[in-house]
Amino acid sequence: MNTTAVTPDLLEVKDLEVEFHTLGGVVKAVKGISFRVRAGTTVALVGESGSGKSVTAQAIMGILPRTAAITGGQISFHDPILGHHDLAHLNPKSKLFSAVRGNGISMIFQEPMTSLSPLHTIGDQIGESLIVHKKISSKEARKEAIDILDLVGFPGPKQAYNAYPFELSGGLRQRAMIAMALICGPSLLIADEPTTALDVTVQAQILKLIKDIQVKLGMAVLLITHDLGVVANVADEVVIVYRGEVMESGTLTDIFEAPGHPYLKALLNAIPHFDMKPGERLKPLRELETNVENLLSVTKIQVPDQDACGPLLEISNVSKSYTVRTKSSFFSKTVTHQIKALNDVSFTIQRGESLALVGESGCGKTTLSKVIMRAIEADQGEVVFHDGQKTINTLALTRKELEPFRRKIQYVFQDPYSSLNPRMTIFEILVEPLVIHCIGDKESRRNTVLELIQLVGLDTKHLHRYPHSFSGGQRQRIVIARALALNPDLLICDEPVSALDVSIQAQVLNLLKDLKKQLGPTYLFISHNLAVVDYIADRIAVMCAGRLVEVAPHDVLFKNPCHPYTQSLISAVPYPDPGHPLDFSKVLSDRHSNPDFWEFPFGVDNTSGEPHLIEVESGHFVRMHAGANT
Repeated sequence: MNTTAVTPDLLEVKDLEVEFHTLGGVVKAVKGISFRVRAGTTVALVGESGSGKSVTAQAIMGILPRTAAITGGQISFHDPILGHHDLAHLNPKSKLFSAVRGNGISMIFQEPMTSLSPLHTIGDQIGESLIVHKKISSKEARKEAIDILDLVGFPGPKQAYNAYPFELSGGLRQRAMIAMALICGPSLLIADEPTTALDVTVQAQILKLIKDIQVKLGMAVLLITHDLGVVANVADEVVIVYRGEVMESGTLTDIFEAPGHPYLKALLNAIPHFDMKPGERLKPLRELETNVENLLSVTKIQVPDQDACGPLLEISNVSKSYTVRTKSSFFSKTVTHQIKALNDVSFTIQRGESLALVGESGCGKTTLSKVIMRAIEADQGEVVFHDGQKTINTLALTRKELEPFRRKIQYVFQDPYSSLNPRMTIFEILVEPLVIHCIGDKESRRNTVLELIQLVGLDTKHLHRYPHSFSGGQRQRIVIARALALNPDLLICDEPVSALDVSIQAQVLNLLKDLKKQLGPTYLFISHNLAVVDYIADRIAVMCAGRLVEVAPHDVLFKNPCHPYTQSLISAVPYPDPGHPLDFSKVLSDRHSNPDFWEFPFGVDNTSGEPHLIEVESGHFVRMHAGANT
């Protein structure tokens, strides 16, 4: 009788349970999760923050916090070299588990800057894994570390070996984390949100890198994420988890073409995408109700006349340079050179509109917003603010004149965790702007705070809590409430949803749209996610290397992107649809984001010099040479 040998699953998690013992009692973070990872495949573990994804990964790696413990289930790991082990019942401090953790399973953590030691070079940190697990010499470790840096796409692996984490971009730091995870040749790579904080182009590069290395090394991947667009481009099987339980699992095709569980359907409906119909709203899992009626009466907000026109803010020829000092060694001479963060930037923001500023990290978006706020000084140019009564050249204001002006412009920061004072209650945080600017008396301030907290969908009984007791989405709503306290004319939103789950992101985006409709503020919305921008913006300005390269209404830009950099940004956005995969060939090259490689009519020409923004159709401007056909 002929029998066919069945290869066992590389990893099988069965009925896993994990509990946290806290001062408030026992918290069940994982409640019977089961899934498998077959050799050479990619399984995506998908869910919101708090669903138990990362805790499951920590249990597999044996790195649970001290307050947590596995209380049930099995984690069966079948390694061709190390053999079969139940990791759930193996001592995490044992030599055997250490061998599994180094040689059998490796992990890429979510935030590379906090996961890498700032005191050691990249090469030392990668080589340390080899020395510990392979017992080889430091000379051999150096050679293998340089080889793995070359494998993960470092432009100069020998130079990168001696670099410190702070000297690298976010994408290169993530590549260093991948190199560290791969150096010992694991059978399974656990990637915990490996692309969450990265630009779409860098994200595409990292995803392609993981796929290529997986094929080359025959490695399995357990991808932990909340981004279904990423899942659609890399996964073979998908496991949907919610509050520590599996809601649905299946192949990639099953999950996207025939979603069965209401939670999965809700996740898919919460994702912004390019083919949304006019007026269509995102559908978050939990709808957020806003009510501005009482707020209007308390703060005396004047909703702008819908017929009012004209620019609110005019930015003309703004430039900003930084001097960078570098040394190749301790005894070498210091070399200085100039980096232009902003290069002759000009545009206007119309009263009542939402203008999105998009581009990769380092393109100058946040620098420009800080120039507008006068948090940093521009080298040249003008920023003119029209408040309806007078014209203000903000760059000429004295320090005393700046204080009342700053009531007119408020800022929503990217990170909701670090932008709130952990020692202040929510009431103190929201009332502080009113106190600083001497607005109202004690009773009116309290009424304003009560209305603000309800406006963003939170309960007034939470006002005396501290920020640590709120989720990321709730904290971002508090940041928005604080920004609205002074009734600003312009709200600058710097990546306000990049760190949030898709359902919470949908809540915040809907909130911003509702506030714009009911209160009429003007938005400068800074983002690298073009799908988000398409949902929130009226016009889009694309920025690269300190220059504006294209400005157009959002519908025009996506239908007819002219500049090669804009085209590369759009092509790098992952769709939550396996039938619409990323074209990695268009986004893997750095040539699109480097002005030196832009060909005529978009690049610098020896005869014509620098290109300029030219109107190619009504309201559509492209940085190019005059007279060229696009």
